[in-house]
Amino acid sequence: MTTFLHALHRFQRSGFTALLLLVSLYLTASATQADNRPYQSFGEYTVLFTVFNSSFIPPEVASTYNLTRGKGQSLVNVALIKSNTEGNTNGLPAEVSGSVTNLMQQQKKLEFIEISEQDAVYYLAPLRVSSEEVLHFNIEVKHKGKTYPVSFSKKLYAE
Repeated sequence: MTTFLHALHRFQRSGFTALLLLVSLYLTASATQADNRPYQSFGEYTVLFTVFNSSFIPPEVASTYNLTRGKGQSLVNVALIKSNTEGNTNGLPAEVSGSVTNLMQQQKKLEFIEISEQDAVYYLAPLRVSSEEVLHFNIEVKHKGKTYPVSFSKKLYAE
């Protein structure tokens, strides 16, 4: 876990990236189950992920990337970093795709956009939440010919 926290510290180079990671840590720090980690490791690489309310991002950032802020608007944040490195652990370029499924088995494709700031790369997908609901996320991160699948569930609120 110390290596992961070190990687997060290194990843926080740009202001918006730092904000996203702080939101990620805040939202996942209150998790009650041990397997509700905000990341999954795959040997050489680690996929960081979280879902948060779009009101956490500043209006000027939302405008720059054509993201909608407001009630019922959430964002799925995904980044790929190198695991267990003391050097550069900023987000790496990747192909990110995924879907979200509710308890009624209704599925929606997630449309990720790449955000590049300074030397960090991460991916955001807008998500509309109309009421309190548990959603199951299936995400695939492709990098250098390999696919890293990530699955997690999260209870969201239309705040």
